[in-house]
Amino acid sequence: MGAPSHASTWGRALWAVLLTTLGSVASQPLGGESVCTARPLAKYSITFTGKWSQTAFPKQYPLFRPPAQWSSLLGAAHSSDYSLWRKNQYVSDGLRDFAERGEAWSLMREMEAAGEKLQSVHEVFSAPAVPSGTGQTSAELEAHSRHSLVSFVVRIVPSPDWFVGVDSLDLCDGDRWREQVAVDLYPYDAGTDSGFTFSSPNFATIPQDTVTEITSSSPSHPANSFYYPRLKSLPPIARVTLVRLRHNPRAFVPPAPGPVGAGGSNEIVDSVSVAETPLDCEVSLWSSWGLCAGPCGKLGAKSRTRYIRVQPANHGAPCPELEEEAECVPDNCV
Repeated sequence: MGAPSHASTWGRALWAVLLTTLGSVASQPLGGESVCTARPLAKYSITFTGKWSQTAFPKQYPLFRPPAQWSSLLGAAHSSDYSLWRKNQYVSDGLRDFAERGEAWSLMREMEAAGEKLQSVHEVFSAPAVPSGTGQTSAELEAHSRHSLVSFVVRIVPSPDWFVGVDSLDLCDGDRWREQVAVDLYPYDAGTDSGFTFSSPNFATIPQDTVTEITSSSPSHPANSFYYPRLKSLPPIARVTLVRLRHNPRAFVPPAPGPVGAGGSNEIVDSVSVAETPLDCEVSLWSSWGLCAGPCGKLGAKSRTRYIRVQPANHGAPCPELEEEAECVPDNCV
């Protein structure tokens, strides 16, 4: 056999370069995110802290049937090709059941199916419910270098379809795992129920809407339980803290509130004082004027009234006068 030609040698070299390039591209995560090169596995403690107090959220604060509380926490450690929920996108049937009624089985099956079929979910985790608006619950989770994102949801109880959570929080920072990450949480509407208040009856949104953030001015309706027009933004209704666990998880002690360690852009420092949200007094419309009464030949008086719909709280605007009088000419003088 003769020696290989220069053309065939050059062709084999080019093919090898192409294979190497294609293999490198195929190994990149979806969306062009940076590759996590940290050690394959990392364990974390996740602590959810409810901050839903009557002081911070005085309007229509649920005191009974049922009182303010939080559902169980459901989440997953996953890769970039999986989404538990996302702002401005539609929720799945499982998340709809969870956000509206707190039913978790369908959502858990969806997460587990994503792990079995797509290999995009490394672990599903959960934490117990919190039976009051303020309190803590915690769990442990395991993240993988190919599944370094964490998402979770917690239902606001009672509510039409409101929840808090995080979407695709990355625990990996290049070649290292983050030691601690803390994120303040705000309410979201799942877009499946049209209620305005915590105790609204079930009224399906048809057609279904996307996930939207609830703010102090949106939905812009006085009946909205989170409507505080004097505020630029709502105070955080909850907080989540993730801390990397070392060799002995049993020896782990949750850190005191305060500055977190080197955790990237999600670092947040707790405020020392408790948030107080001012709630202005709200009154009804005036009633009709009453009959004009008085002696003949002289001016009489008539009156009208209104009542308090919402009592002021936390230095909100006080209530105006509830009764008003005006002079009049008597209809039936005495």
